[in-house]
Formats: sequence, C-alpha cells, structure tokens
Amino acid sequence: MKRRLVTASVALGVVVAATGVATLTAQADPIEPEDSELSTWTVPRLTADEAAELEALGFTLAHDHGAESHIIGDEALAAEARELGYAPEFVDTVYKDLPVTAEQEGTYYGGYRTVDSYEADLQAIAEANPDLASLHDIGDSWLKTQGEGGHDVYAICLTKIAAGDCETDPDSAKPRFSLIAQMHAREIATGEVAWRWIEKLVDGYGTDAEVTELMDTSEIWVVPIANPDGVDIVASGGDDPILQRKNANDSNGNCGDSLGVDLNRNSTFEWGADSTNPCSETFQGPSAGSEPETQAVEDWLRALHPDQRGENPADAAPDDARDVFLTLHSYGEYIIVPWGYTNDVAPNDGQLRALGEAMSQSNGYFVGTNDDTVGYSTSGTTDDMAYGELGVASFTFEIGPDTGDCGGFFPAFTCVDDTLWPENEGALMTAAQAAAAPYGG
Repeated sequence: MKRRLVTASVALGVVVAATGVATLTAQADPIEPEDSELSTWTVPRLTADEAAELEALGFTLAHDHGAESHIIGDEALAAEARELGYAPEFVDTVYKDLPVTAEQEGTYYGGYRTVDSYEADLQAIAEANPDLASLHDIGDSWLKTQGEGGHDVYAICLTKIAAGDCETDPDSAKPRFSLIAQMHAREIATGEVAWRWIEKLVDGYGTDAEVTELMDTSEIWVVPIANPDGVDIVASGGDDPILQRKNANDSNGNCGDSLGVDLNRNSTFEWGADSTNPCSETFQGPSAGSEPETQAVEDWLRALHPDQRGENPADAAPDDARDVFLTLHSYGEYIIVPWGYTNDVAPNDGQLRALGEAMSQSNGYFVGTNDDTVGYSTSGTTDDMAYGELGVASFTFEIGPDTGDCGGFFPAFTCVDDTLWPENEGALMTAAQAAAAPYGG
C-alpha cells in the first residue's frame, strides 16, 4: 500500500460534553485520504443493525465514542455507505509513515515485534535474571488447542525473588500488580508498552531507588501478549498490518477475514449482553469463558489474587483489600474504571476513581466508567471480572489519541519510545506502588 507523507498535524483537545462523555475534538482540518487508502471515518452512533449492515459492506468497526462510531474502510466503501444513506466523515488514515531504515528480523511495521520475538525475549530476560524474573506458561491459544500451531500464553513475574515468591498461589507474601496487553490483537502499541515496563523493572533494579523499592516489596506480573494467534494474523500483513481484533477461532461461522471471538467480551463475569453474530468485531463467543485464552487469563488471575469481595453486586471490596490489575487497550486516552456491564457505579467507585486520577497525573488521560468515556456498555470484560469476582482494583487504559502519527490502532513505531511509553511509565509505576492498599486502607 502506498504510504502518504503527512505534512500537517492535527491538534486534539479533550472536551467533556454535558452528558459527561469525554470526546476528542480535532482543532485542525484533517488531510483527505487517497481513494484506496484505508482510513477511519466517523458516523453517527450506529445501532446493532446498522453496524451489521456496514460490516457486511466491508467496513471494519473500530469502536464508539459517545454519539459517534468509528468505522474503517477506504473511500470506495465510504461512497457505498453514502449511497445507503450514511454520512461518513474522514478522521485519519489507519497506516502511518514507515521509517526508511530496514526492519530487523522478527519485527513488522517499522519495528513492532512478532509473537515469536516476544517469546524469545521473555525467555532471554528470565534466563539472564533468575533472581528477578520467573516465566510462566499460563495456557494455550485457540490454534494450539486445535493442534494447528498456535502458542502458549506467557506471564512473567518480576520481583526480587525470595522463597515463596512468584508462585501461582493467591496467598502470597507480597502484594501483586498484574497487567495484560494485546488482548485485542490489532492494538499493537500495548504489547510494546508492556515490554518496556518489563525492561524498566529488570534494568532498574539496584540502580533506580524507586524500582528497587517496588521490586523488593511487590510482585509484578505481566502478560504482554494475551491473544497470540490474533497478533500472528496482524503481523502477517507486514508493513500493512491486518486489522484483526479477535482470536483465531473460526469454528463459529463462515466469517472470512472477520473470524474469531472478542476475548474482552468472553469473560465469565456478567457475560452475554454483547454481539451473538460470529462475524461481529464484538462477538462474545458461544458461551461464557469459551475461549482458551480467556480461560488462561481468568485462571491466572484467580491464582494470583485472593477473593476479597462478596457475592452481592453491591458488596464493596474492603478498605484493606490489596492488589491492582490493569489491562492495556487502544485508543482514546482514557483510564476506565468498573463497571463496564452496567451504568450503575461500582461499590468502590470513589476509591477506584481516586487511584485512576493519581495515575492520570502522569498520562493526562480522562478517568471514568464506560458511560463517562466511550459511552457504551460492555459485558464479559476482564477488568469487570477481576474487580467483580475478586475485588481487585481494576482499570483499563485506552492508550493513544484518535488521530495523528501516534493515534489509532497502528501508531508509528517511533511513537512508542517518543510518546506512548513516556506518558504511561509513571502511571504504571503509580498503579504498581498502590498494590498494597489500592483502596486507601
């Protein structure tokens, strides 16, 4: 695909509408795309039937932003949508300019790592630092369960390892901060931000006082790639990554390029209010927790974090509850707190927002529930499960802006080190340091 040099920048500001929903507003006119260029468009908020119609036309649904929906396609598709009565407005191109330098083996799209590269790097860092890092196979990807290749799902535990540390037992001596990334495969910057977090902790031990204190007193667990089969599909596009969101499960219907189950709608907690269409980007799966990747992450969370919350939805986690869980997604520049499945506030809403605001001091992201931020409900999500079932203080980061070189699903690789990691480094440190007492107890 031909790359276009972007010669004008778009400044963005955060506006909170009267509804309480935060939206990003362009403050300069975007550059119109070439006809064949894959682009993001906005349309008025789609109903389920309208979304299905546009997906059948060939659009990929990105996500909703308050009163608007983001859809992805080229100008030819936009013209077809106009004939059906829609009015798509151009937001930004999906692909950003690539660096002139040659890519290293095991990378794609300017430097993003493949799953095999992540696995090799995890093995290497654990082997080189046995006193600080312990690697764990927590489950299988869908393709691996079918005997069709696939991957293990890996978590790495980071701490100054003493007897009993880094065991999958919720009765741990140290409080725990857990993090997952690339549950949605196309959100490629999230895995790289997770990797830089791993590197910061290992490289900083003994030289950075803040990191050393954290590693001496807490366990930090990271799953940098929660959807490895999906990431393989994304990376198979090379310089034009595939917009694969879901896993690689093709057993639920003939969906062509829209195969898979949305792993962040497949959790066992409050599952079942999202799409039942196997070809939808938010297909929830045939049953709660049907996917092996979902099972791997949920079993891992239960093995790490003690159950600190009652069965009643109104039961709050106690003030002295421990542990923090964070799941990295993109895009939107939000820190989202439970609940996702309902507009009702969570029992610990004030405490969750307070910690969210503390993290926002570093990245400037807007803090709120789904209703406050993206403006829609989600069932069967991982953050709702971690908080709802276990009482863990849980958050979703939506990394990066809507537009520009560092925006969307496929930001330029240089943005990871220049922008996305620096703005989130302090926020992750704040989250991890709060693991002993996230509710202020």
